Amino acid sequence: QVHLVESGGGLVQAGDSLRLSCAASGRTFSSYTMGWFRQAPGKEREFVGRIIRFGGGTYYGDSAKGRFTISRDNTKSTVYLQMNSLKPEDTAVYYCAADQDDDFVYDYWGQGTQVTVSS
Repeated sequence: QVHLVESGGGLVQAGDSLRLSCAASGRTFSSYTMGWFRQAPGKEREFVGRIIRFGGGTYYGDSAKGRFTISRDNTKSTVYLQMNSLKPEDTAVYYCAADQDDDFVYDYWGQGTQVTVSS
């Protein structure tokens, strides 16, 4: 069982940067591929990106490429989402999720953190 808690959301202006954190419980954090998703009001959940377990690479959805960066600190059991050049369309609840088998099935989800970008 993994418990995920996101933090770092808030209200920012267009063009600003924000870093989200997702702290995980448990001692096997490095064995999980971690993903970030977001959901805006009235829209479906959108894949933002993922960072592969055991030192693997990162992959991003189209909306995140070139502006967002995912990283992880396994010593702190935390994954980060650095978001730069934020746009109003980035406004959403952001969720982190853990994929224990690296099979694109996310077994555990956080409660989400709200990001609001004003124009």
